[in-house]
Amino acid sequence: MSGAVVPDPREARARARAGTAGRLHGPMAVSMRPVPAELVPVARRISGPMPVVHGAPAHAGDPAALGIRDPDRPGFGDAVEAEAGDAPVFWAGGVTPQAAVTASRPPFAIIRAPGRMFVTDVRDDHHRIAVRTAPARTTAPPGERGSTT
Repeated sequence: MSGAVVPDPREARARARAGTAGRLHGPMAVSMRPVPAELVPVARRISGPMPVVHGAPAHAGDPAALGIRDPDRPGFGDAVEAEAGDAPVFWAGGVTPQAAVTASRPPFAIIRAPGRMFVTDVRDDHHRIAVRTAPARTTAPPGERGSTT
């Protein structure tokens, strides 16, 4: 996928709603990335704590559940090739603001172009939310090898 613009299927707009933000409203555009099926939970776990920068996937699995008829023909960007065993994983995409501006028709808006990222010096840690995890177990449960009880 080197040099490709991440696909942002326009067809997803029909069913996926982004909600409202003040006077802006509109559909949610998504970007699809093929992920090895066994790594989808890992992708959720890693991206979930960063909701300000896409966050966890909006959907994983059948593109039709989002109203996408043909994931090989994205409305924006370039199609990507999946390998055997990959699952289509969809994140809320950066084209969503353009879709909201188009739907809401404000008198003035500044937005970015598809495939052109906004880069800052803000570190990832600034966007990450705290995730509570269970404390690590130091001994095996009673009856298991290595148990101290």
